[in-house]
Amino acid sequence: MTDDHKKSVEKQPQNSTQIENSQAKNTGPKPQQAASNGSYTPITAAKPDDKTTEPQIKKVDIAIAGITYPIYCPVHEQEELLSAVSYINDKALALRKDAPSLSQESILVLCCLNLYEKIHTNQISEEDRLQQDKQSGALLSKIMKDAQSIL
Repeated sequence: MTDDHKKSVEKQPQNSTQIENSQAKNTGPKPQQAASNGSYTPITAAKPDDKTTEPQIKKVDIAIAGITYPIYCPVHEQEELLSAVSYINDKALALRKDAPSLSQESILVLCCLNLYEKIHTNQISEEDRLQQDKQSGALLSKIMKDAQSIL
């Protein structure tokens, strides 16, 4: 698999006015650009009226089910990314073990569907828990009112 860094580089404005306007408006993370030696260096910029710099972006090679993918990630999110990769890789390897003839794409699609199912199940469980909390609160209020009326 090749690293196509062109997909991650934003289209550059054509004239100097557009460049100035785009630099003034763009406050999000900056994409990576290839250096002449083929290495990647993060682009950081200080705001004209602020001395702080934006978060640096780092290229991280991740491996899922034996295939390496280049991912550009803010440095402060790298640990969380690696944790997610570990989890997803375990799921993908389990699918590959159960169905060795599946393509990498099919394994990743099944991983996505399985993860969605988990997320959806957790959302439903959370909604049920909130509903039960509401009912418990209402019951507790009724019990307290009844207890006060007796006293």
